[in-house]
Amino acid sequence: MTVLCLVETDADGAADASLRALTFAGRLAGSGASPGERPPGTPRGDDGAWPASRQAPSRVPVAVALFGPVDRVPAGALAAYGAASAHVVEPGHLDGYAPRAWARALAGLAAETGAAAVVAAATDRGSEVMAYLGALTGLPLAANCVQADPVAGGGYQIVRHRWAGLLLEDASLDGSPALMTIATEAVPAEPVAEPGALAVHPYAPDTDADDLRVRATETAGHSSGASLATARVVVGGGRGVGGPDGFAPLEELAGLLGGVLGVSRVVTSEGWRPHRQQVGQTGTKITPELYLACGISGAIQHMAGCAGAKHIVVVNTDPAAPILAHADYAVVGDLGEVIPALVAALRARAGPA
Repeated sequence: MTVLCLVETDADGAADASLRALTFAGRLAGSGASPGERPPGTPRGDDGAWPASRQAPSRVPVAVALFGPVDRVPAGALAAYGAASAHVVEPGHLDGYAPRAWARALAGLAAETGAAAVVAAATDRGSEVMAYLGALTGLPLAANCVQADPVAGGGYQIVRHRWAGLLLEDASLDGSPALMTIATEAVPAEPVAEPGALAVHPYAPDTDADDLRVRATETAGHSSGASLATARVVVGGGRGVGGPDGFAPLEELAGLLGGVLGVSRVVTSEGWRPHRQQVGQTGTKITPELYLACGISGAIQHMAGCAGAKHIVVVNTDPAAPILAHADYAVVGDLGEVIPALVAALRARAGPA
């Protein structure tokens, strides 16, 4: 029996959102991952935890599923975050991103490993693949989970985000294996105290033509870049940027910081930037180490998308902008002066090209 976790990768290895999901999977494995000794109706303690005497004592191993070359598996990072084995679907068996085929592979791996639960980060890809997995298996999918506890008699007691994280819902999840996507800000990525060796196993999924009908491939120029959902640094631009031409300095800044560009909803509504770059309730939820928000007022819908950022730095001319209440640091000033100065300082620090 295992807990199986879908891991996405970027240019730096395992995506941060996936490491958070892997941490969640480890906690689930530590709870026994299967119905424990806690009888239905057992109340939680004052701290919100289940009584220790009722916890399932066993721990099951965590397995991960990846899609890509075996020689690029980030074995060190996966082991550090608690994975015991990695099952890798190489490009020779499945090239590019095909959500239904990925789901088919997960279904096969879940059966092969005896998975009690299958989890993935609630990124665009993680959510899509897990939805396909639910459809293929006929099992219920719990989306945007922040907590899960096995209960006696089968199933899990879960807590999940609703209304873009503005509400928490307590619910019961039945199904074997249990399918969950993990809210990207649910838990921080935490290495385990005593990591073991990672066993790497190539896996050839049993797919058919229908599974490959919808497939996306990445060009060489874009395949190494981080996605908005998994980037460790995001530079955001809002209405205060002024127009389409105002994003060039922000793109340069993002490049110097090793990050990607994100935008607010009004920017996409004006047609200045594509929707795929939108951060927010109706866009992408991000969990970077640093979110540098430039000219963004901070409407509640936008904050729902960046609440998982570890550090928020704001550049805005309005000292009363709502986003400043969420910022770790803020610069009240003109973007046209602050951003070029920051770019120049980063260039100088980097030295001659």
